[in-house]
Amino acid sequence: MINPPVKLTDDVVMRAIAKSDAHALADAYQRNRDFLRPWEPRRPDDFFTAAGQAARLERLAVDRAAGFVMPWVLMDGDRLVGRMNLNSIIRGAAQSASLGYWVDAEYNGRGLATKAVLEACRAADEDFALHRVEAGTLLHNTTSQAVLRRTGFEEYGMAPRAICIDGEWQDHTLFQRILNDRPAPM
Repeated sequence: MINPPVKLTDDVVMRAIAKSDAHALADAYQRNRDFLRPWEPRRPDDFFTAAGQAARLERLAVDRAAGFVMPWVLMDGDRLVGRMNLNSIIRGAAQSASLGYWVDAEYNGRGLATKAVLEACRAADEDFALHRVEAGTLLHNTTSQAVLRRTGFEEYGMAPRAICIDGEWQDHTLFQRILNDRPAPM
């Protein structure tokens, strides 16, 4: 189930990612390469090209069709200004997913991350019938932690050396948001 584009602001919409987004993704990642470096895994040079993004989109389409991920983009007209993902979607007794996101450096401080996280949680609940969404941030990423707290996430722990960010295994503060208490499907 794919939700239609959602207007986050007068100018920015959040919509499902498309294979045709390869060039816009490459442009956004090139523009934000230095800005995102401290918050993301190290990327090979081809990641920042349209061909590299097209290859990633092909793999992502397979995972999306299998129900493992729901990826969105934040668009200001034709300019891609952010990403939002429900990753590692688990069905059965867990009914959960992990949230990942970023917003273009030029668009920070406008409330886009907050609005996009709220929309992703709405979709997780209403469109994907999930029970819980989790997210993790670097310990010093207070900006992202504030977004999560504003959107109803609660801190529940710390994962030592959880993810390799910028070439180093780094600790992450863990957050979760319980979306509903519907029984898990049998």
